[in-house]
Amino acid sequence: MRCTLVVLDSVGVGAMPDAEAWGDAGSNTLGHVAEAAGGLDLPNLQLLGLGNILPLLGVPPAKRPMAAFGKCAIASDGKDTIAGHWEIAGVRVEERFQEYPQGFPPEILEPFKQAVGRDVLGNIPASGTVIIQDLGAEHVATGKPIVYTSGDSVFQIAAHEDVVDIETLYDWCEDAYRIVSPFGVARVIARPFVGEPGAYVRTGNRRDFARRPPLPTVVDQIRAAGFPTTSIGKVKSIFGDRGFTHSVKAPHNEEISRALLDQLDQQFKGLIFANLVDFDMLYGHRRDPQGYAEALVEFDKRVPQIMERMGRRDLLLFTADHGCDPTHPGSDHTREYVPILAWQRDAHGNDLGTRSTMADIGATIAEWFELSPPVTGTSFLGRI
Repeated sequence: MRCTLVVLDSVGVGAMPDAEAWGDAGSNTLGHVAEAAGGLDLPNLQLLGLGNILPLLGVPPAKRPMAAFGKCAIASDGKDTIAGHWEIAGVRVEERFQEYPQGFPPEILEPFKQAVGRDVLGNIPASGTVIIQDLGAEHVATGKPIVYTSGDSVFQIAAHEDVVDIETLYDWCEDAYRIVSPFGVARVIARPFVGEPGAYVRTGNRRDFARRPPLPTVVDQIRAAGFPTTSIGKVKSIFGDRGFTHSVKAPHNEEISRALLDQLDQQFKGLIFANLVDFDMLYGHRRDPQGYAEALVEFDKRVPQIMERMGRRDLLLFTADHGCDPTHPGSDHTREYVPILAWQRDAHGNDLGTRSTMADIGATIAEWFELSPPVTGTSFLGRI
């Protein structure tokens, strides 16, 4: 038995009922991207039933969807990467991670400066690609790391690879993680970059230092049952490096897609869990609906290649972890439902409806592997 779970990072499908409380009323990542692009050309996802989940310009409902389709609510107290992925894997986040929209207070920043032996630049919420252009030259001249945050509960450290070597940056992140954890911060991220003033670019040497789920996830269960579990992209770090027997590092959608196809050709049982990060990182947070649309079109071309590698004992799931509507004000995630497309070779194209939690995905995967269900979630395997 094998299950392939693909998270299209931030591809939300419409505002949750409580979106107004999060400042996200009216958000609809996928719907608004389609409108901004004048319609989406996604023939393969359309055949699976993507247009049956919500009205989508250019993607009409399939008369006979190939996959079971529906949408899941976010039951966790959050709209961030960790809350989304943990809930998908069966662990609901009951208390929101602490965010610092005004920057980090002295009780966090001063111990960090002492640990690294120097002052810092930034300490503001910012886009990572923008802040390195704004402060990169000063960082190169002074050696001071660039510290910033976002709408996520995250402490990010950017440094030029010619100024701060990678291992030192990772050491700084470990120091930061020990400092920020008692203050409710969920992740510390190393954000190395290279280049010259005005043309700095982030490298593929990103590394996340994250909390671990408080309870066993479906990934932990699958591994404990003796199956291989593979992370592709940033997934492993989201779970605090727990639960996976193997991980494949890949920085962008194209490399992640190629790694997914390669892994499907090598691993014939267990779980393959991939996250396609560019939708969120490059286009959602940067508020670039056209780029978002183009990335969706490119991924759609990969869908048949993924499906043709599926056997009769394969389950294929496409979903998302939250929204990040590029037409919405600001640059943060948006509180939205996430899509679910569930396909196997004998699938009937049933309507899964609106699920009350993304943990239903984890429960479905657990049942696929004939394991006990996670603490949270109800399987929809029988509906596929």
